[in-house]
Amino acid sequence: MKAVLLCGLAVALASSAAEARPARQRERVPGTAHVVLSPLEDAATACFAETVLSNPKAMRLARDGRWYEAAGVIGFLCRPEVQRMAVAHDQLYGRGTGERYFKGAYARHLDKQLAARLQPLLETKSVASAEPPVDKASVTDISDTGATAEDH
Repeated sequence: MKAVLLCGLAVALASSAAEARPARQRERVPGTAHVVLSPLEDAATACFAETVLSNPKAMRLARDGRWYEAAGVIGFLCRPEVQRMAVAHDQLYGRGTGERYFKGAYARHLDKQLAARLQPLLETKSVASAEPPVDKASVTDISDTGATAEDH
C-alpha cells in the first residue's frame, strides 16, 4: 500500500514539475529569434522610440537615462502595437500570457532597447564650422588705435 502511495506521489510531482518547466521556457527576452513575436516586439519598441523622440518631457527623461519613465509618458500612444503583441502572445501561449509578458519580460528589457536605439541620437556632437576663426589681434588693433573699420 505504501508503495502505491509513493508511486502516485512521485507521478504527481513529476507531472507538476513537467508542467512548470514549459512556463519558464515561455518567458523570452525581446530580440531573440521568434517568427511571430519578434516583428511585433520590434514594432512596439520602434513606436516607443519614435514617440519618445517627439515628446519634450520624454526626451528630458531619456537624456537623464530614465528610459522606462520616458516610455511611460507616451506609452498610451503605442497601445495598438502593444495590443497586437499581447494578442499574438495569448494565441501562442494561452489566454492572459500576453499582458504578463508585456509587463514582465518585455518591460524589463525595454529600457535597454530604447537606450540602444536612442542614445546615439542624444549624444552631443561637435560640429565643424566652415568660417575661419575670428582673429583677435585684428579686432584689438582696431579698438586700441581708435580707428574705425572704414579706415583700414
